[in-house]
Amino acid sequence: MAHDPLIFAPDGSTARLRAIMAALRDPSTGCPWDIEQDFASIAPYTIEEAYEVADAIEKQDWPALQGELGDLLLQVVYHAQLAEEAGHFTFANVAKSISDKMVARHPHVFGDEDREKSAAQQVQDWETVKAAERAARAQSGVLDDVALGLPALMRAVKLQKRAARVGFDWPDTAQVLDKIAEESAELVEARDTLTPAEVAEEMGDLLFVMANLARHLEVDPEEALRAANAKFTRRFRAIEAALADQNRRPQDSNLTEMDALWNAAKAAEKGNAAG
Repeated sequence: MAHDPLIFAPDGSTARLRAIMAALRDPSTGCPWDIEQDFASIAPYTIEEAYEVADAIEKQDWPALQGELGDLLLQVVYHAQLAEEAGHFTFANVAKSISDKMVARHPHVFGDEDREKSAAQQVQDWETVKAAERAARAQSGVLDDVALGLPALMRAVKLQKRAARVGFDWPDTAQVLDKIAEESAELVEARDTLTPAEVAEEMGDLLFVMANLARHLEVDPEEALRAANAKFTRRFRAIEAALADQNRRPQDSNLTEMDALWNAAKAAEKGNAAG
């Protein structure tokens, strides 16, 4: 199988990639590491590759995006190969499923419905179709198909959106802010009197309500936190650079000095933005 001419065909496209994966998984002549893998062992790589795609997009690094999309495509091919070996489904089944789904969910493009509808109406129609699909899969619970593997903040928002559709939601941000104050007080109490597990539980409750506030403010908490992470990284690097000019490192400094350098970096950023 490793000598299949398709494997060495530069224009083989997806078929070439599938042939390469089949060769890697061949029990007799394949790669020992690839042969040992299963769905569970590969899943973390799939998630990692998706984040690397997002990172390349955020950086607008288009050559890197090409490579990262290839890495992500490999994950799809890998899982499909595992499924085919186990007799579950094939890569062709995967392609057919998503094609059928996209046609069914866009009747205003591929069917007889009017294309001239608002984005909000399209979202509502999309949710109606998805609800019918869940019913066909015998998923009757409102939260049934919110994926467990999503990033925690993203999953929190999705769970809250689902609950809100059936009326389980605060009407405005005032109640959410009151709940944040309540959860913050409980966390302080937990810090002083409870076990580490109970402190972790209270921290989770606070984070969940913070995600709810983001949803009410129409802010994506994942994006907001990524931006905050980037800002922290940028300003801390400014601290490192300022200390390096003095032939020093952060561990040679102290909190008071580094805090002053942080504020200087913050002021410089605001000055550049204003300019």
